[in-house]
Amino acid sequence: MDESLRKAALEYHRYPRPGKLTVASTKRMETPRDLSLAYSPGVAAACLAIQDDPDASYAYTTRGNLVAVITNGTAVLGLGNTGALAAKPVMEGKAVLFKKFAGIDSFDIEVSEDDPDRFIDIVSSLEPTFGGINLEDIKAPDCFRIERALRARMQIPVFHDDQHGTAIVVGAAVINALRIQGKVIENARIVTSGAGAAALSCVKILIALGASPDNVMMTDIGGVIYQGRPGLDPTLECVARQTKARHLADVINGADVFLGLSVGGVLKPEWLEKFAPNPLILALANPEPEIRPEDVAKLRPDAITCTGRGDYPNQVNNVLCFPFIFRGALDVGAVEISEGMELAAVRAIAELARAEASDKVAAAYGGRGPVFGPDYVIPKPFDSRLILYVAPAVAKAAMDEGLARRPIADFEAYRRDLERFVFRSGLLLRPVLEVARSSNVRIAYGEGEDERTLRAAQTVIDDHLGLPLLVGNTEAIVSRIASLGLRMKLGQDFQIIDFEKNDALFWHLLHDYQRIIGRHGIPPDSAQRQLRRRPTVAAGMLLAADEADAAICGGVGDWSRQFRYALPIIPRREGIGRVSALAALILPSGSLFVCDTHVNDDPDAEQIAEMTLLAAAMVSRFGITPKVALLSHSNFGASNLPSARKMRRALARIRAEDPALEVDGEMHADAALFEPIRSRAVCDSRLTGAANLLIMPNIDSANIAFNLLKTAGEAVFVGPFLLGLEKPLHIAVPSVTARGLVNMSAVAAMEAVTRRRR
Repeated sequence: MDESLRKAALEYHRYPRPGKLTVASTKRMETPRDLSLAYSPGVAAACLAIQDDPDASYAYTTRGNLVAVITNGTAVLGLGNTGALAAKPVMEGKAVLFKKFAGIDSFDIEVSEDDPDRFIDIVSSLEPTFGGINLEDIKAPDCFRIERALRARMQIPVFHDDQHGTAIVVGAAVINALRIQGKVIENARIVTSGAGAAALSCVKILIALGASPDNVMMTDIGGVIYQGRPGLDPTLECVARQTKARHLADVINGADVFLGLSVGGVLKPEWLEKFAPNPLILALANPEPEIRPEDVAKLRPDAITCTGRGDYPNQVNNVLCFPFIFRGALDVGAVEISEGMELAAVRAIAELARAEASDKVAAAYGGRGPVFGPDYVIPKPFDSRLILYVAPAVAKAAMDEGLARRPIADFEAYRRDLERFVFRSGLLLRPVLEVARSSNVRIAYGEGEDERTLRAAQTVIDDHLGLPLLVGNTEAIVSRIASLGLRMKLGQDFQIIDFEKNDALFWHLLHDYQRIIGRHGIPPDSAQRQLRRRPTVAAGMLLAADEADAAICGGVGDWSRQFRYALPIIPRREGIGRVSALAALILPSGSLFVCDTHVNDDPDAEQIAEMTLLAAAMVSRFGITPKVALLSHSNFGASNLPSARKMRRALARIRAEDPALEVDGEMHADAALFEPIRSRAVCDSRLTGAANLLIMPNIDSANIAFNLLKTAGEAVFVGPFLLGLEKPLHIAVPSVTARGLVNMSAVAAMEAVTRRRR
């Protein structure tokens, strides 16, 4: 970790409030009666009900959706034995993943106890509090003993993710990769590098999937795990084989699968020729894999490679399974997570990778649906369908094995219910970032000297979202980069557009700008001054002249003035009458888009229809099916004022142009967001569930509503995004943060990639 990243990580964990978790009430506490129901005397009713029936705790408390993430800090990530307290940031992070991906509440518990027996006693005593236990970062072999004892003592799911999470995803990858390579697991020869908790669990699950124990050869830092090896750990005796081989290089001859859970570089490129035809290489050491995928591709193009890294295809990541395994187990009140439930998760993940992608899924993958093959043997971590595949499979397996306290009667209804988590995670930008990453999009930043821009540019570089083109004075930018301690290198990671030092580019752009602006009342000498002094004009002209693929302007001064500078430069797309603005809010309840927050003060019905269709198309690019509500003071014809009639006319036009779009109106905001209220008003609404795209009748209502939601709802603001332009140009608001500029950059890069593909 370099110094810049270290400082950024510390700042992230400290501000705006320390840590990554908080506790929020699920009940109102506003009146004396609320207090009497929540506490004394009303709480006694719930206590007595649970005393009579312990399973009632799942009905009257949070226990059924509460998981403990527990460690003693003896094997933290790649840090080793940090101790319990230093493990707390990791456990908080794991708890956040539970919430973000599967809506599961978690408490992180760091236990300062290295003695396995005492640790077991402490954790088992917590059973009344939780619906499940996720063990994390406990050293081997203690982790085996601890999990085994806790599973025997406790009547709730206990899951050591370091073992089983990796094993489940590896199992899915092996099933699918062997299928592609024309092999079957029963005949596959498997060699491991590493014999720790994860490797042992992987071997166990591969054998459960059909692999022959005689075809599995494990190695560790001491070489081959063979029968009679001096000092062999007792936990490895069950996988020791009768063989004269002693080193990894001796056992890979003819191997079909290499499973690396050890250290970087251990698999030498010159050994690749020893593998069987069409091998599978799982090089899962992080951050440096046992062998680099590019080395495998060069020497063994017939191989399929998986790593633990997100910058290569086929990332084996535990987040593919653990949130959704617990989701399924909790939803049926499972008393444990059995091997059968784990195998169900393996098969569900493998099945998802083979499933045909819908238009919605294709949008989440950047417009091109994933295609099952060598570079896609397992889903990507951001795939929103994971919860819909894995959780029901795990729940059904628990029911089939008689492990479910609360069996599910209607699985179709259960799957529909799970859909509420799909884009509620708050990770709105996951599919956008996936498209933008490694796209080599050139992004021009008008305010290249601004500290927020420079910090954003560093993140854009680090995340491979594009090549920043910073407009400004070279000396000022270089000096500020140094003072901020940023790592980006001029000419390698980014470029500076300084018209004082690049006279030829200035005059080239000026000629085009004078031609564009000449009929807008701007004489040539004024055009020259504007190009030099208006950063928005400079960034826009770089985009217009194809010197950049996207542009991010503004962030200082008045937004509408910046918009007026930019508007003449980039033409509207063919057939588009007006530019409009769409803003997004990431709320705890999900993502909400609002249009038009910044541009059109009082659009007519035709303009509202046009902006609605443009906004719906943009929402779809986030991998979200747009559900559109046209808002008004009037609720389904209750008023005949001009603004209400305007929204009704807009609805008719939208439905005529896009009959498949899920849209309704005019309606109140509460009817848009709450289906029961809407159902009481009309019985034939085409809109189902909560709307995620709100179309406002004018700029006042849009801007006011948006800012109220942003402030009162503690929302993350993304945007605004300009709709209807031929090329991706967006203007930041003055309150934008560096993170906000990164988000805008990702969206702009996604649009540039999409335009390039068209």
